Amino acid sequence: MADAPLHFVVMVGSLRKGSYNAAIARALPGLAPEGVTVSPLSSIGQFPLYDYDVQQETGIPPAVAAMGDAIRAADGVIFVTPEYNHSIPGGLKNAIDWLSRLPNQPFAGKPVAIQSASPSLFGGLRAQLHLRHVFVFLDARPLNKPEVIIPHVNQKIDASGELTDQATRGFLADQLKAFAAFVRPL
Repeated sequence: MADAPLHFVVMVGSLRKGSYNAAIARALPGLAPEGVTVSPLSSIGQFPLYDYDVQQETGIPPAVAAMGDAIRAADGVIFVTPEYNHSIPGGLKNAIDWLSRLPNQPFAGKPVAIQSASPSLFGGLRAQLHLRHVFVFLDARPLNKPEVIIPHVNQKIDASGELTDQATRGFLADQLKAFAAFVRPL
């Protein structure tokens, strides 16, 4: 149905308390088009470091299983992440590694949108490229355009942690609208 309600979940790639990317993620519900809801996933910081021996000895951690269920139930996943050392933050990669070990792997066939923000000039572009590479293997369906790459994010978030830059808010709203169209059946 072209106007069916949609629900997206958001995974934040930063563990930092005052994360700019978490501020971007908090802005998304208010920017979503009509008929689309957006809610956060729990923190990826709850996941232990992935270790196959731990998986074999104690099984999948409850936080991983719960997030996998939330991703499967959602119509799409939005990743909002910084870039660390020209790549994906370790915590985000760890979360993806754990989630990929679940039965009925939750990213297979799942629409995903990627957003990145950084105080640097490149806005997390390289992290996005590496995430796209991971999603090829996981058989996810990434939205290609419009891209959301937010450089100098530290100048676009106020002291209270709110995204105040109107141009950035517009880019985010445009991507959410495009993501909804991408996800909805024809």
